[in-house]
Amino acid sequence: MSIQAHRWQMIKAGEPFERVAFEAKPGAGEVVVAIAGCGVCHTDLGYYYDGVRTNSALPLTLGHEISGHVVAAGVGAEGWIGKAVIVPAVLPCGECDLCQRGLQPICRAQKMPGNDIQGGFATHIVVPGRGLCEVNEGRLAKVGLTLPQVSIVADALTTPYQAVRRAGVTPGSLAIVIGAGGVGGYCVQIARAFGAQVVAIDVDDDKLAAIAQHGAALTLNARNFDAKALKVAVNAFAKQNGLRGTEWQIFECSGTAAGQLSAYGLLVHGATLSVVGFTMERVEVRLSNLMAFDARALGNWGCPPEYYPAALDLVLDGKVALAPFVEQRALDSINAVFPAVHHREIKKRVVLTPA
Repeated sequence: MSIQAHRWQMIKAGEPFERVAFEAKPGAGEVVVAIAGCGVCHTDLGYYYDGVRTNSALPLTLGHEISGHVVAAGVGAEGWIGKAVIVPAVLPCGECDLCQRGLQPICRAQKMPGNDIQGGFATHIVVPGRGLCEVNEGRLAKVGLTLPQVSIVADALTTPYQAVRRAGVTPGSLAIVIGAGGVGGYCVQIARAFGAQVVAIDVDDDKLAAIAQHGAALTLNARNFDAKALKVAVNAFAKQNGLRGTEWQIFECSGTAAGQLSAYGLLVHGATLSVVGFTMERVEVRLSNLMAFDARALGNWGCPPEYYPAALDLVLDGKVALAPFVEQRALDSINAVFPAVHHREIKKRVVLTPA
């Protein structure tokens, strides 16, 4: 079955997206998803403005935070037809040695919409049926959410979920989140849901005020502290709340050089530093600090599809709030939305919705 569809392609980085028609036709094991919403991620801005290269050659449709309904399927994927789904931002093949050993994030045959394959700034997308996350629309409605809103689960929520899970956050942990924006704000909420006391650090007072209402026990504006004073403030909070002065779990979500330096400066004995945000900027650090503190640093590339249902449950159970941090815009307005997000004129996570 072939479906007439449209997508907004990046022909050249920094130039206006162009709307083109195409036929969405699934192959064996593939499905066609009629897109309800696709989030605008910091990574998309990196491709568009900062020279970050995509794995697939241009022209390419960006967008990897996708939700929608399956409207067609190829052989072997027919069971998905009619279901509401979230498309994982990184789709591992599920068959290679790495996948079989539980290392899906480094699967060499993985498919990322808007990077390896055509993405979600479109009316429809063709993706592998393997690994889709089914959405119970009845439960969505009960918590006052819509299918477009949960598109951001595909990355902004599941990536920090994977980071928090891998870091070993448990009740009694002290979690420190650098950057309280589109990803970091959810990292704060997830760490709190896992039982941690959470310190949120940012340079935007509005973002700090917002996240103080959704899980941050302490908020600090990094502009008001040098590196030493920032660590002193966090340590004072730990002592006041009976938390350990060791084994802090630090999540760098800002995707900035300054944020990475702040995160590294907060290392304590036994700390875990999780790098969640991405930047093309470089930083200079003394790696021996990891040795001296017996600390560890973890990179985080997406989230295995098997953990998507648990991450979505945090939203459906009311433990993570999405609606206050999401703003919907028409997909037709993409050429106005990108610069507005880039210049921080829109502070919420934008979800683009087809007409």
